[in-house]
Amino acid sequence: MSVKIGINPITWTNDDVPELGGDTPLETCLSETALAGYAGTELGGKFPRDSAVLRPLLDAHGVDLVSGWYDGRILEKDIDEEFETILPHITLLRDMGCSHVVYADTSRGRHGAIFDPISKRPALSAEEWKPYGAKITTFAEKLKDFGVSMAFHHHMGTIVETDAEIGLLMQHTGEAVGLLYDTGHCAFSGGDPESLLRRHVKRVVHVHCKDVRPDMLRKARAQDMSFMGAVMEGIFTVPGDGAIDYTRLFGILADSGYSGWLVVEAEQDPSKAHPLTYAAMGYRNVRTLAEQAGFRVETRS
Repeated sequence: MSVKIGINPITWTNDDVPELGGDTPLETCLSETALAGYAGTELGGKFPRDSAVLRPLLDAHGVDLVSGWYDGRILEKDIDEEFETILPHITLLRDMGCSHVVYADTSRGRHGAIFDPISKRPALSAEEWKPYGAKITTFAEKLKDFGVSMAFHHHMGTIVETDAEIGLLMQHTGEAVGLLYDTGHCAFSGGDPESLLRRHVKRVVHVHCKDVRPDMLRKARAQDMSFMGAVMEGIFTVPGDGAIDYTRLFGILADSGYSGWLVVEAEQDPSKAHPLTYAAMGYRNVRTLAEQAGFRVETRS
């Protein structure tokens, strides 16, 4: 039973808020990813979208492409339209050897919501869940047939944010809809990362590892802060530097037979949290905790 450890370039540069590391060159992101020990990186806004260009760039640093985020709109679009829109993205991922696409349904407006109070977000009615589940299952099956399976990302400010909503998603969808389990988004939404994982571990196909600073978590929820406001004030950090018990979580994953990527994705203000320092800390902590849980960590060849 083995895992690989990757990182998201949001550690260095935030695509949603350019003032957070927007001037950091891609070369810095990749060289420090390798220096910190990671086997792979997720896609970022500065990455070339041509596999013939991207592959030698990553090979030069000895890192693989793990996956890449996609702003989905499957609630609002028909299946064929959404597939045509996502096709260039999943083609790149497939050509780069990725098994999953990080798919978040940002229908009804996510990007404005990340600067709004966390209480103001889109939601599905009780009557919408069953048809939504059927629709996204058909779409996920289409993705799987293409060669890149869905890792559905529950995310703050979207229609699938809370533990209860994740449960409804899992209840109304088929196996083609894999779950991207994100510890930080679960905690920020008011959920219980351990309980959530125990309920849905068999559907987990991808893992985002971010820790939370408990004082900031309490402040963000009590004051109804915005998602990005809380990020900029430091709600997230790398595993082992916050309040989430990764020893227990990795143990659950190991016992379930999980085999895939553990991705450090702890968005912070790089002017406050030195990227290489936190990237290296995240790698050391995740590797140590994963090995203690019984995983064999695959390193770069």
